[in-house]
Amino acid sequence: MADPHQLFDDTSSAQSRGYGAQRAPGSLGYPSASASPQAAFLADPVSNMAMAYGSSLAAQGKELVDKNDWEVQYQQDTPVAPRFDVNAPDLYIPAMAFITYILVAGLALGTQDRFSPDLLGLQASSALAWLTLEVLAILLSLYLVTVNTDLTTIDLVAFLGYKYVGMIGGVLMGLLFGKIGYYLVLGWCCASIFVFMIRTLRLKILAEAAAEGVPVRGARNQLRMYLTMAVAAAQPLLMYWLTFHLVR
Repeated sequence: MADPHQLFDDTSSAQSRGYGAQRAPGSLGYPSASASPQAAFLADPVSNMAMAYGSSLAAQGKELVDKNDWEVQYQQDTPVAPRFDVNAPDLYIPAMAFITYILVAGLALGTQDRFSPDLLGLQASSALAWLTLEVLAILLSLYLVTVNTDLTTIDLVAFLGYKYVGMIGGVLMGLLFGKIGYYLVLGWCCASIFVFMIRTLRLKILAEAAAEGVPVRGARNQLRMYLTMAVAAAQPLLMYWLTFHLVR
């Protein structure tokens, strides 16, 4: 019975019962309160997609780890781009080293009060002329010895251009520590470029001879070895010739 002094009826309990009836389990597509959290998570299509993607990545990672061949694959018929082969020659380091060598030469001439645009131009043209003569001499020698190799003119320019890195180091050490620093650093760089050229050209020249079945002690193979040694020995001589007058 309602209180006679009450102005309005209490409808809060009825509303609560009505609201609870509207939120009956499963009436609006929500998961039932009795359902487990794992079932509610798996019912989400986004979660299913994420789990499938994670499983795919795990399978690919396992396949990559189980793969035993981590060596770079080489193509003998076509040249491999430097971005695919760390051993492939490129012109970035030789070109930057050549330009830096000209700038360092100008700095050395300036510190000795001998700088002039004509002298700097003579230094650049002299280095470029010696590089051109080297390339032409090697190409002519390869032709005369009849060496079948995949060496191209650009490859030779790249290999021969690495000596400018050692020349830069020698001149800079000469400016800082005098002739003693110049000879120490240049001597070490000359030994490094000598070994580098021997190991590089041997793979390019002597490997072709082995593939052709030429005897190791044959006359033609001996000529190829002499050619490799001559190219390697010319690098220290040119490094000294192009830098000794810059250090006093």
